[in-house]
Amino acid sequence: MKKNQATAVVSLCLALAVLFMVAPAFREMNNKEKIRKGPGVSRIIPLSDYFDGLKNTAGDTEVYILDSGRPGGTVLVLGGTHCNEPAGYIGAILLLENAIPVEGRLIVIPRANASALTHTDYAEGSPQKISLQAKGGERWFRYGSRATNPVHQWPDPDIYIHAGSGQRLSGSETRNLNRAYPGRPDGSLTEKIAYAIVQLIKKEKADLSFDLHEASPEYPVINAMVAHERAMGIAAEAAMNLQLNGVQMGIEPSPQKLRGLSHREWGDATDTLAILMETANPAQGRLKGATGARAVMDGRDKAYEAAAKLGRLFIPFDAAGQPIDIRVARHIAAICESIAVYNKTYPAARVVLEDIPSYDVMVKEGIGRFL
Repeated sequence: MKKNQATAVVSLCLALAVLFMVAPAFREMNNKEKIRKGPGVSRIIPLSDYFDGLKNTAGDTEVYILDSGRPGGTVLVLGGTHCNEPAGYIGAILLLENAIPVEGRLIVIPRANASALTHTDYAEGSPQKISLQAKGGERWFRYGSRATNPVHQWPDPDIYIHAGSGQRLSGSETRNLNRAYPGRPDGSLTEKIAYAIVQLIKKEKADLSFDLHEASPEYPVINAMVAHERAMGIAAEAAMNLQLNGVQMGIEPSPQKLRGLSHREWGDATDTLAILMETANPAQGRLKGATGARAVMDGRDKAYEAAAKLGRLFIPFDAAGQPIDIRVARHIAAICESIAVYNKTYPAARVVLEDIPSYDVMVKEGIGRFL
């Protein structure tokens, strides 16, 4: 009996020691990276201004408004829907730190699911942060998870039922912001975030909206824009123009029966023209090697090189990989080209942005120069 008690005490002490060692790293995930207020930013407000049910929760996040003060339309850009897809939120940050609106408005939410930035996906070996050389020295960004932190929303149901459609998915998808739209004011934290974003789109009358993502090279919808049917004309022309200029970008229709996604629900629930973008990130895939910070940023992976030679991927993949510079540049170029097509289609509601670096410059000189 005494031997069992001694074993229990030793085991408890070891557990407490491990907890003591790892606790600082877990707490550090609550530290946010710094975002520079760009020259075009006129206001920074909390998302909870559009739905007060988010106040004092882990789902509240910053909304950056870049207002030219001149008539025109409104463009919305979301990064950080999935916080292990860094080209999305780094692209959004680069945009808000550089763009200067001269007609209309740009609204950017770089950390759409702020809760998802406070933890990583277990069993994936993901880094807690990533970094690059910026113009002011090394700059780091939080590397999070695809889903809301379970500390902030628990427990997951066995089956997640999308409230608006009855669609049934795996229980963990209840914490996936891109399965929660149009959201509910009395729903889970993730549904409340989705609801607040939809209220923002309605209140600010966003004409054109983008949700920035990344996906694995073996995923068929890759280096592509997924567009609601009302936005398909703009996305198709933008993709064609990008390809004519050497930037490969595909086009996919938003599935009408797959519910909860931004491109579907934004387009159905509001008047916005909704487009989701996917760039190619090997760190997202199942064929990858170690998921270290350099692998995330450099986008190189020997396993994907081999898979490409076997014809198993949907994009070319060689020793150069898919570095963050190319992935962010692809997002920014696609946004700019889509806005150009939108302006031609709706000249009375133009949105004109200046000082955004070109695709070629970002690829050649690196995105760090603009951060």
